[in-house]
Amino acid sequence: MTETTTTELTAEIEIDAPPAAVWALVTDVRRMSEWSPQVVRSFVLGGPVRQGTTFVNLNRRGPLFWPTRAKVVRFTPHQDFAFRVAENWTVWSFQLEPTASGGTRVVQRRETPRGISGVSKGLTKVAFGGQETFTGELAEGMQQTLARVKAEAER
Repeated sequence: MTETTTTELTAEIEIDAPPAAVWALVTDVRRMSEWSPQVVRSFVLGGPVRQGTTFVNLNRRGPLFWPTRAKVVRFTPHQDFAFRVAENWTVWSFQLEPTASGGTRVVQRRETPRGISGVSKGLTKVAFGGQETFTGELAEGMQQTLARVKAEAER
């Protein structure tokens, strides 16, 4: 199986809620465990979430737990929220745009502008069955994340 180490992942959904309401959900890092099937808990370091804010996620896959550190690298209210994960160099983002019906189109991405760190690739190979397997799980998790955000926003 070929190892994919620079794949951008993308998922999108339309939500029947205005961008401000969706923004409030996707930028509430402390609630990330409600959306992401991999995140167990998130800890924001410092004050409110904004450009430059750092946070720690505790992640889980089966019996394995691991922490990651992230820093908000883009923060344009109601439009673009992105953070870089220190351990693997990936950038995760939520981009929002209003729809003609008054809702919001949300695109979630996992980008790898610098590739994926060697440490992360090695651990993924040993603990998670390799990049292809883990990348597939991440893509499925993104769909679940967006579906959960949609359900909450439309509630």
